[in-house]
Amino acid sequence: MNLQDAKVLVVGGSSGMGLATARRCLEAGAAVTIAGRSAERLEAARMTLQAPSALQVVEVDIGDEAQVVSLFARTGSLDHIVSTAADIRGAYQLLPELELADAQRVVQSKFFGPLLLAKHGAPKLAATGSLTFTSGVAAYRPAPRGSVVAAINAALEGLVRALAVELAPLRVNAVSPGWVDTPIWASVAGDAKDATLQAMAERLPVGRIGAPADIADAIAFLIGNPFTTGTVLHVEGGHRLV
Repeated sequence: MNLQDAKVLVVGGSSGMGLATARRCLEAGAAVTIAGRSAERLEAARMTLQAPSALQVVEVDIGDEAQVVSLFARTGSLDHIVSTAADIRGAYQLLPELELADAQRVVQSKFFGPLLLAKHGAPKLAATGSLTFTSGVAAYRPAPRGSVVAAINAALEGLVRALAVELAPLRVNAVSPGWVDTPIWASVAGDAKDATLQAMAERLPVGRIGAPADIADAIAFLIGNPFTTGTVLHVEGGHRLV
């Protein structure tokens, strides 16, 4: 992935898969903007990445159209847009306990957010540019408590295919991660995080849970390959097979 002098926006870049992606892009020579909802996490990411001349941070809620417009007014022209953002707080519930507001937060962050990034970001992209989103294995291996996340991941992949046609020659793709050890698991599994991840690791053909760098590698491929569009790249350790 040669990104020398390219401009890359990574939404959700303050932690986990997004942070790993921002690091990869910086190492490849890009100027990177990381965007997210938490000023505190953004500042922590800035300190972690230690690239003052090539990195800027922007606080934004991509579910709010006015904020997305403001975001792109600040970034100016871009070469690539990546979003790993997901707000799934409270969404992993059985239907009798599911609150509509929690489901709506997932829709805002994982569907309407990418839609708004495409709507307002596409005009900022170079003709050889790309948009890369993140869906997830839940669309293929749903489980009890996961109906909302499964549905939104599947909807996002449909959006990717449609946008690849509508926005051509811009390339639009998605990475579908499996279980990856990121901070989001603290809200999903709480104190049972380690045991939950270990149990899945023992099931997977690769014998381990994913790392943020695994997903960053996949995103790097989609950014760098000019003949790939409308594609969902599965990076889930064989989860769909078990």
